[in-house]
Amino acid sequence: MIIATPQQAVSILSSGQRVYIHQGCNEPEPLVHAMVERAAELRDVEVIHMATMGQAEYSLPQYRESFRHNALFIGANTRLAVKEDRGDYIPIFLGEIERLFTDGTLPLDVALLQATPPDRNGFLSFGPSVDISLSAARAAKHTIVMTNPQVPRTHGDTFLHISEIDTLVEMDYPLAEHPSRPASAEQRLIAEHVTQLIPNGATLQTGIGAIPDAILHLLGNHKNLGVHTEMFSDGILPLIEKGVINNTCKKLNPNKVVAGFGLGSRRLFEFIHDNPIFEFRQTHYTNDPFNIARNPRVCAINSALEIDLSGQVCADSMGHQPYSGIGGQVDFIRGAARSEEGRPIICLPSTAKGGKISRIVHALKPGAGVVTSRGDVHWVVTEYGAVNLHGKNLRQRAGLLVSIAHPDFRETLEREAGARAS
Repeated sequence: MIIATPQQAVSILSSGQRVYIHQGCNEPEPLVHAMVERAAELRDVEVIHMATMGQAEYSLPQYRESFRHNALFIGANTRLAVKEDRGDYIPIFLGEIERLFTDGTLPLDVALLQATPPDRNGFLSFGPSVDISLSAARAAKHTIVMTNPQVPRTHGDTFLHISEIDTLVEMDYPLAEHPSRPASAEQRLIAEHVTQLIPNGATLQTGIGAIPDAILHLLGNHKNLGVHTEMFSDGILPLIEKGVINNTCKKLNPNKVVAGFGLGSRRLFEFIHDNPIFEFRQTHYTNDPFNIARNPRVCAINSALEIDLSGQVCADSMGHQPYSGIGGQVDFIRGAARSEEGRPIICLPSTAKGGKISRIVHALKPGAGVVTSRGDVHWVVTEYGAVNLHGKNLRQRAGLLVSIAHPDFRETLEREAGARAS
């Protein structure tokens, strides 16, 4: 192992390589900037990762000959690059990504990572972002780790030994934060409907955003909740402090919040630092439907861009145009469906574009990706209510979905459903 500056560390990059970047709040931005500084010397470098919080300069038009992004999940900072054909998208279940690195489907030449400084035994913690990155670190031919005292030391399967690192870069740098957004009136109504579906003793999986935060805000009077999720944000912290989330009813990893990564603020980083209630695990563990199903009353809460009247859920594209990714939705929908008293839940506002279009549609847009099949869908929630499609025939499903569509579109949807049936 050598100790280097960011510029020295990335000097090993060469044209045609595949480079992995640590995702989420753990993106090692100084290493990424140093890589982009070498753009004139490089050609056809593939940059692969899930959503990152940095600027993603390598995806800008002026660097299209040097770098091409390959998204495992499309973040807001690279969405335009994918749309303008400066990037690509791999549709894949989050729980299966690590195998791409380890079985040689997507061999990694270089991994750019961030972790704590090594402890007295030589172990570095990946802090809030273990997810797929620990597997990437061990699969890459050359591993570069930026150590940073501002990274929280977390418990669980978060550690990489210094002997597994090729190049170490020492920095003191603020972690990228993911700000929360206030919920709109319709999002708060969705949250109210979802909260009524969550029993005491439930094991929660939520994503990030205004609706999950609004749901968590309304759970203050619940008891003995647990968390097993691919990710979490600041929204769960008050519930842990109040004792609402205590994980006592979980059968797998009881008394622990289990997650692959956290996205949030400095408060989140400080809260998880050396906090034994958190157990960070690799995504192939957190997102394994068989592991998820081992806990009782799993409430898996996920979002959608649109849903058709048969129950097909589009969550990763706008028609032909990729928008985000499959992520862990199907992993958790299937795990919750097999959990004792589990409830798979899909949430979406009834309209988009200021009420101009319905998100509940007769048919998905041409080219739209079906992330969650109609056979997997159970509960669907909008601001107008919650309906359970499981075990319902196509005619019944259409009627239930029309009942929670925006009133402005119900007549049209009923007419389209009738025309399809005739």
